[in-house]
Amino acid sequence: MTDRADLLAALTPGPDRTEQVGVEVECGLLDPATGIGARYAGPRGVRAVLEAVLRQWGGEPETDAGRLTGVRLPDGSTVTLEHGGQIEYSSTPGPGLGKTMDEVRAALARLADLAAGFGLALVPGGNLPFGRLADVEWVPMTRGAIMRRYFADLGPDGARAPHVMALSLSTQVTLDFLGPEDLTRKLRMQTAAAPVVSALLVNSPLHEGRPFGPLSHRSWAWLRMDPRRTGLLPPGLRPDVGIEDVVDWALGVPLIHYRTEDGRYHRAPDGSFADLLRRGLSDGTPPTPAHWASHLSQLWTDTRVRRTLELRGADGPPHPHLAALPALWTGLCYHRASCDAAWELTGRHTAAEHRAARAELPHRGLDTRLGGTPVRPLAAELLRLARAGLDARVAAGLEPPHVPGYLDPLDEIVATGRTFAEQGLSRWDGDLRRDPARWVAAHRI
Repeated sequence: MTDRADLLAALTPGPDRTEQVGVEVECGLLDPATGIGARYAGPRGVRAVLEAVLRQWGGEPETDAGRLTGVRLPDGSTVTLEHGGQIEYSSTPGPGLGKTMDEVRAALARLADLAAGFGLALVPGGNLPFGRLADVEWVPMTRGAIMRRYFADLGPDGARAPHVMALSLSTQVTLDFLGPEDLTRKLRMQTAAAPVVSALLVNSPLHEGRPFGPLSHRSWAWLRMDPRRTGLLPPGLRPDVGIEDVVDWALGVPLIHYRTEDGRYHRAPDGSFADLLRRGLSDGTPPTPAHWASHLSQLWTDTRVRRTLELRGADGPPHPHLAALPALWTGLCYHRASCDAAWELTGRHTAAEHRAARAELPHRGLDTRLGGTPVRPLAAELLRLARAGLDARVAAGLEPPHVPGYLDPLDEIVATGRTFAEQGLSRWDGDLRRDPARWVAAHRI
C-alpha cells in the first residue's frame, strides 16, 4: 500500500450500489437448566454445533489455525463464533427490511432446532446473563488471544474487554451509502442519534445470575475497551464529515493484529496505522490493502464505516422484537426527510456531551440526558421519524405493509418508560422466580 487511493478505496462503494439491508444477530448457546454458555469443545460444544451446520446446511468452513470458527453458507450468509462461544448469524443483504427479517427469522429458527438437538437453547439479547467470566472457555482463536493481551496491556482503558469479548450480544444492521453526500447525511445522523438509540434499547441487566445494577452490562463494559476505537466516531459529529475524515481518524488508531499469507495471526507493532505505513510491519514489509481492511474491522465505533455503514452500538432486543432495531435505523436512514430531521434533532450536541451520555446510559436508560436534553422525548421523535420513513418505503413498494409495526415495541417503551431491561428485571423477580431455567425458556428462540 503506497498511496491514499488504496486507503479511500476500502471505504468507497461501487457505482452500482443500492440501498440494501443486512442484519446480524448474536446469540448465546445456553444450557436450558443453568443458562450457562456452552463450551467450545465436546459433544455438546459450539464446535459440534458448527460442524452440524456445515454438514447439514453445506457451505465453506472458516478456520483459525485449523480450528473451525464459522461457516459461510451457500447463499452468502454466515454462522460464526464470537470469542466466548456466542454464535452469530449474518444475513445476506436484501433489498428491504421485510425480506431480510423473514430470512433472518427462518435461519434462526432452523439454527435453534439444530442447537436443541445438542441440548442447547439459542438465546439472543444484550449479554450472557449467567455463568462467571472466570469460567469462560475461550474459543481457541489465535487472534482472540492476541486481542486479550493487547487489551490487558492498556491497563484501565482495556479492563472490561474480556466482558465484551466473552459475554456481550447484540443485533446489528448494515446499511448502504450511495456516494459522498449520502455518506455525510447518514453518518452524521447515525453518530448524533447513537446514544439515544442505545439508551432506548438497554437490555442486559443481569450478570452472573443476578441484577447487576446498570440496565446494560454490555454498554457498561464497552466503556473500557480501548476508547480510541469504540463508542463515538469523533469526526462523525461534523456537519460535513466525509470519507477523508474517517480515513484520517483510522490512521491514528493502532492495528491490533494482522494475518500473513500462511494464515497465521500476529500482534501488530506498537504505534498507529500511519506509523506502520512509514515503518512497516514486524518483518519490515509494508501493510497491504488487506491489512488496512482488517484494521477497519478492528474499529468498533457505534457506526463502523467500510463500504457500508454498520450500526452496532445498542444491546440486542429480545427475540420477539429482533426487527425493532433494524427497523429504527432503516426508517431513519433510507428516507431523506427523516434522516435530515433526525440530524437537526440530535446534531447540536458536543463530543463531550456524547461521552457523558454514554457513561450515564448503562445506569439510567431512558432517564439519560444528552447535554441538557432528556433522552426519552428525543427517542419518541426519532421513532416518529423512523415510522414516517418506513411508511414512505411501504408506499413506494419497497417494504410490505407490516414493516412499520416492527417499531411498536419501542413506541411502548417510550410511552411507559419501561425499557426491555426493566421489563426483564420485573419478570426476573416475578413469574420467572429468579430461576435460570425459567429465564432461558422465556427468552429462547
